[in-house]
Parts: sequence; C-alpha cells; structure tokens
Amino acid sequence: MSKQILVIEDDVVLRGLIVGHIANQGYETIGADSWRAAHEWLSKHEPALIVMDVRLPDGNSLDHLEELADNYPAIVLTAFGSVRSAVDAIKAGASDYLLKPLSLEELTLTVERVLENANLRREHQFCKRQLQAQQGKKANLLGNSACMQQLRETIDAVAPNDITVLIQGESGSGKELVARAIHDASDRAKRNFVAVDCCSLQENLFESELFGHERGAFTGANQQKKGLIEGVDGGTLFLDEIGEISPSIQAKLLRVLETGHFRRLGGTKDLSAKVRIVAATNRDLEAMIADDEFRADLYYRLSAFNIVAPPLRERREDIPLLSEYFLQNHSFSCRVNKQFAPAALRKMVAYDWPGNIRELKNIVERAIILSGKRSTIREEHLVFRQNIATQEHHLSLGFDHDPTLEELEAEYLAIQLKKFSGRRSKVAEVLGISERSVYRMIKRHSLMEAS
Repeated sequence: MSKQILVIEDDVVLRGLIVGHIANQGYETIGADSWRAAHEWLSKHEPALIVMDVRLPDGNSLDHLEELADNYPAIVLTAFGSVRSAVDAIKAGASDYLLKPLSLEELTLTVERVLENANLRREHQFCKRQLQAQQGKKANLLGNSACMQQLRETIDAVAPNDITVLIQGESGSGKELVARAIHDASDRAKRNFVAVDCCSLQENLFESELFGHERGAFTGANQQKKGLIEGVDGGTLFLDEIGEISPSIQAKLLRVLETGHFRRLGGTKDLSAKVRIVAATNRDLEAMIADDEFRADLYYRLSAFNIVAPPLRERREDIPLLSEYFLQNHSFSCRVNKQFAPAALRKMVAYDWPGNIRELKNIVERAIILSGKRSTIREEHLVFRQNIATQEHHLSLGFDHDPTLEELEAEYLAIQLKKFSGRRSKVAEVLGISERSVYRMIKRHSLMEAS
C-alpha cells in the first residue's frame, strides 16, 4: 500500500500539477483547496506527508503548522520567499520549505528527503524505546543435529517470502530465536524486529500496546500513542504465545492480516500496517478451535506456513555445544575459566529437559555459581528439576502396529544408546547384560551409527 500525501493548495492549476507529479512517483496523493477541506480529510486519515501553501483562503498555514507537525512532516510552499518567512516556517515545525514557482525536480527530491528523514526519526525513537529489550537477542540457532539443519533450511526457504509464519513448539524450545532468524534472513532485516509476549499483558493494555490509542481513549490516556504495529512499520512483529489472546483481540488481529488496516484504541481512522507477523504457540490451536477458544479463520491466516521448533530431548547431540555456549556467555561476572567434567556432560545429555533450552541455560548458570572458584563443573553442581533416575522409569515406545519382540528390543536399545551418547558400558549396566552382548545387539539391529 502506497504512502498518502496531502497537498493543500488553493490554486487549482498548481494543485493539479503537484498532485499529478507526486502521484507519478508512486504515492497516493490527495488534494485540498482550503484548511476546512484539509481538516475534514485529516479527521479520517493520517498522511505520511503534507505539502501546503502558506496563504490559503481561510487562514495562514503557519498558524496550524505547530499542531500538525507533532504528527506529520510538512513541506511549506510560498510565493513570498524570504529568509524571515523560511525561518518562521521552520520554527513552526516545517520539515522543509520551497519557493514558488516550483521546480518539479526539486519537489521530487524534497518529498523523498523529508519522507526518508521522517522515517529515520521514527525508527530512531522507536529503537531507543526497544533497545534494552533488543540487546543480546540476535538470532543464534546453535546446533549441528539433523533436525537443526532441517530447521535452518526451512527458515532459509520461507524468510524471503513475505508470508505469515506460525512457529509451534514447547516452552523454552527457542521459538523467538526461530522468529528472529526468519527476520534476519528476510528483506526486512534492516528494519525493526519486535517481540510481544501475549501472556504478560491484560486485554486493554495489550490492545493499546499493539494498536496504539488516541487521547482520551481511557483513563490516563493523556496523549496519542502509536502502537507497535506502527513502530515496526516495514519490519517483523513477533507475537509469542498467540493462543493466549482474547477473542476481541483475535478479531482485530484477523482484520490486520486480511486487510492490512487497523484502528487505534478509541480511534475512528483506518490506518495501514506494512508489517510481517510471525506468531508462536506452545498450545494446540486446533484443539482450542474445537473448544471455541480460538478463531479458526485466524488460525488459517496465521498458519500460512508452519515451523516446528524441536524440543531439546530430540537433539541431544547439540547439548554439549549449547552448554559450552552458555558457559562462555553467561550474563554475570565470573573470573574463573570453567569447563564441564565428562561425567557432568553425560548427565546433561541423558536428562530429558522438560524446560528445553531455557532450562539448560538456567542449570548451566546455576552450576557456574555452585562450582565457585573450581575450574571444573562436576555432576554434583548440576541441579535438575527432577531426578534422572525417576525419568528412566517412564519410557514411551511408539509404533503404528503391534510390534514384534525383535522390534521392541531394537527400539529400546536405540533409545538407550542415544540417551547415553553411545556408551555401551552404561547401556549394558542399565540392561543388566555384558558390554559384549550389547555390542552383538547393536550389530544385529544395524545400530552401529548410534554407538
């Protein structure tokens, strides 16, 4: 959708010339012949730029400029060029100043420059507000496992296509990192990426944060506030835990996805959004649809492309690499260079990580503290949510048919080899057989790669 530019000029010929010329540059251009007509149009729309004559039949532009400049960049036109009038226009808030008769080439350059500067100022202000939340959060999808390689290939495939993406995965599995990776690999990479936690905001506050609000929209709304959708213009908006939003917000979000339009809370103007939405959830949205907790039409819009963030237990070979990363990049001071004892790493690989990567990060950082001045993190420094031995009694074998005893043995052996990183001695201990017997079973079931 092209940007709207309002031209306020009472000279019919000149107004038509300016409107036509700017429209030919690819902008949606609207003409008004007076402040009354301009005010009426502005009550329903918000242009990206106003080009206006100083002297109009019903007033002087400089009398209105200070109020307008709070919301819109403006270029002032006048046939009475002087240093004084130029200074007055700039002091009143004009972004630039052009003398009549106009040079169309100069008009084109000025329009482009003012729009670019306005965009830079808007992004600068927005980035300042988001800076603290953004620091240290560049996408860093670590791991060499097969599922991570496939995930990166999927991201590379979908990122350049400006399509809505739904990321599904357990809590702590790195869904936001996947969203950032999509943004970083897209054409929007140089624009803003903003993450919104849908769980942490109440409904009215969430609507105000997402869509913005008008002055007087609710108690305490003392001035207009632009929402995240406007602030992330041209970039990517990540909605984490999308399954938590209320039905009324679902309806408004659906409208944005379908039409590209939205309204601020308490507003009557239709505004446009050039934003890519990436959503994530750890809930079963299809089950929520069946229970009338989530809109089916919104789900189909969000799930134009689905990506699954794999849980950590399905990529155990990545655990040593991730553990080392968190060891070297923790957020608090530690003057001792540390490393993991082999037994500690084996224990981490064997653990099922119900909290996924977030839990791994927490446990590594806790282990750094508990190991004190020691240079080696040992098994006793690892504090898990639940005892590994307890987990070993809960085993799930999945088959789409009644398995034979031979199939059960092969599946169980593969699970134990993966769990203990191929250590036959440990597998033999768990199975209660000799290591030689384990080796023969591996060979019989063609599980040599797992060993």
